[in-house]
Amino acid sequence: MSTLAAPQLTGTGILLRFALRRDRLMIALWIGVNALMVLSMPNSLKSLYGTPEERADLIHQVSTNASFRALIGPVFDTSLGALTAWRVGVYAGLLAAVMSLLIVVRHTRDEEESGRQELVASGMVGRRASLTAALLAAGVANTVLALLVTVGLAGQGAVGALALGLGVAAVGMVFATMAAIVAQLTESARLARGLTAAVLGAAFVLRAAGDSATDGGTSQAFGTGGGSSVLTWLSPLGWLENLRPYAAERWWVLLLFAAATLVQAAVAYELAGRRDVGMSFLPTLPHCLKGVGGTPMGPTIGRLGSAGALAWRLQRGSVYGWSVAFFLVGVVYGGLTDGVADLVGDNEKAREVFQRMGGQSGITDAFLASMVGMMGLIAALYVVGSVLRLNGEETSGRAEPVLAHAVGRLRWAGGHLAVAFGGSALIMLLAGLGFVVGYGEEAGPILGAALVQLPAVWVIGGLAVALYGLLPRAAPAAWGVAGAVLLIGWVGPALDAPQSVLDLSPFGHLPKLPGGEMSWGPVLLLTGLAVALVAAGLAGLRRRDLTT
Repeated sequence: MSTLAAPQLTGTGILLRFALRRDRLMIALWIGVNALMVLSMPNSLKSLYGTPEERADLIHQVSTNASFRALIGPVFDTSLGALTAWRVGVYAGLLAAVMSLLIVVRHTRDEEESGRQELVASGMVGRRASLTAALLAAGVANTVLALLVTVGLAGQGAVGALALGLGVAAVGMVFATMAAIVAQLTESARLARGLTAAVLGAAFVLRAAGDSATDGGTSQAFGTGGGSSVLTWLSPLGWLENLRPYAAERWWVLLLFAAATLVQAAVAYELAGRRDVGMSFLPTLPHCLKGVGGTPMGPTIGRLGSAGALAWRLQRGSVYGWSVAFFLVGVVYGGLTDGVADLVGDNEKAREVFQRMGGQSGITDAFLASMVGMMGLIAALYVVGSVLRLNGEETSGRAEPVLAHAVGRLRWAGGHLAVAFGGSALIMLLAGLGFVVGYGEEAGPILGAALVQLPAVWVIGGLAVALYGLLPRAAPAAWGVAGAVLLIGWVGPALDAPQSVLDLSPFGHLPKLPGGEMSWGPVLLLTGLAVALVAAGLAGLRRRDLTT
């Protein structure tokens, strides 16, 4: 990496303040959801496994069940702090990584793709100031998250809390710098986010494969030997596990995070200095939309025949990625189903949590219903991101050339909405098929359970359409709604939240399938609400001016 002269960082402070102010709601939401998930876990675990005998039995069950180790990881100690690190550590790291990559891509490649970076660069701003500000913004967010986790879990042991907080933040910074590299390589912010998310997914798969292949439970927990698989050590999420908060912390593992972050940051800075603003090392091929009579409306490479075809071209990579991920996760969860009864055992409180999430049927059906419901909550994130692609196309100026020809606003928006709502149906269907493959039982009830989630998913998507069409500046708030719904569905049952709180989520009104009774009233009502929201959003889009 070449020496960075001070002029190359001119304006970093101003850009950092602007980035933090611009993303204050998004960052606060990501930090709040992540911190609340972590900090709520000790009390929840204490109510589920209040005695040393119950915790010892849990460790035994995890150590003898490779599927649960793959999903959550190994347990290293019987304390509440160690159980908290086991239960949510990897997922807190995942959320921190997603938050960080979104921040960095938003303030690097997104700015270049929209043309705003060129305007900024024309002023008294250094060449690497924007990249530095983006990484510092991610650093501030991860630091706040680490402080909240450390302070919130200090009652379980200050040293372990510090280790977990630093580990979660370190995972975030590894993927922040990874996103910084990918943002230099690609010409599209969407592709930059997708590729970095793919690396994150590969890291999770490596950790899962390593943990499932190694007996990471009882032997490691009590210091009688055993070690992590090589595959686990290839993943930053595996490093977080091997930091071992609340279980004889391995502080030297933080050096791995520091080295990876520094090396990746150096590569990103070097690449940033070797290209012009708006350019990339992996340029994408242009495409065009055919006009009246088939006349190309732009470049002739990748000619497209309709607005729907253009929307599919722009979003197909995302659909493919989500589809594969949902199918594989369904297979994993389906494979866990047979062992859930043994894991819960005679623990009535654990059984009650599953029943609050999945209904009052048997524990196996309750587990399936709760896991399918979780997939629905995550599918809501997909539909919001896909709908808001409309907002990105408009604010970046790419929609204007398309709408300037014989393509109406409703046709243009309809193409993207077909991908968003149809894609959500596809990924939920594939999730259901994954459950069938993993569980090996009759397909009908499980596929029905997966598809019944769609009305609630579409309500969240419809709200995103309404915000985009009526209040385009507030459109990103749809992420906040999706995050709040995810938090209610994920944490609410474990905290025994009141039914009035659970009912704030559209998912709280769906029938609990499989095992429960099918009720068409809420399904039809939610579907009608989704249609009304979409109609309101399209009406607003048709009447308002485009964002400039």
